Amino acid sequence: MDRKYWVPALERADLILKAISKQPGEHKMTELCDETGINKSSMFSLLRTMEALEWVSKDKKEAYSLGVGVAYYNTVFNESHKQNFNLVEHFLKTSAESVKTISETFQLSILDRSDIVYLAKQEGPSLVKLESSPGMRFPAHATAMGKMMLAWLPLEEIERRYPNRILSQVTSRTITDWNEFMAKLASIRNDGYAMDLEEVIQGICCVAAPILDAAGNVVAAVSTSMLQHAYIDKQASAIQEVVRLAEKLSLS
Repeated sequence: MDRKYWVPALERADLILKAISKQPGEHKMTELCDETGINKSSMFSLLRTMEALEWVSKDKKEAYSLGVGVAYYNTVFNESHKQNFNLVEHFLKTSAESVKTISETFQLSILDRSDIVYLAKQEGPSLVKLESSPGMRFPAHATAMGKMMLAWLPLEEIERRYPNRILSQVTSRTITDWNEFMAKLASIRNDGYAMDLEEVIQGICCVAAPILDAAGNVVAAVSTSMLQHAYIDKQASAIQEVVRLAEKLSLS
């Protein structure tokens, strides 16, 4: 993010909430200052404001815990993401058959700005375990699932997510040229699937397909990943299986 628009007070509030969440009811103001590096004057003002907003609460020993205001946001978040939770459950049940068919790992993710966020993973029998645990993020432009979801966005939305048209180089195979990247997204829309050929992890290839909601919008993506030498032999079957799985998970 451009630091021009950064709000330091919000960053400090975030540090405080994270410190409290690690050890609720254990930190007093002085200890929070030590934990976060925030001076006492700023900490006092921030805590008073956060108490008024019910983001934090203070017990009789003057130790802080998260407040009911944070619980409210958590409840709203959970309600708004029920579809994702149901999708994860559906994925875990349905992808087991795909793992048996391809003997490789399958993943589920959503798009968050210019990153993908992994929601679930179904491990294959390979001895090589991929770093794609739920909650992990990777640059969308370097991944098969990310390119798959970006391909379905309007051009103006893609440019909003990449305001300077800068695509970071993750490996030597990552596409960093903007025109080449846009041509690749157009090809993905036409093909109905996307590939990552060692673009995010050297030696690993991946193919992804889109998951659609009832209105036909892309809401997530599913992929299968494997070692590059295995992908040479399994490419056709991997594409067929990941597309089949995506169709099973889609509502349209």
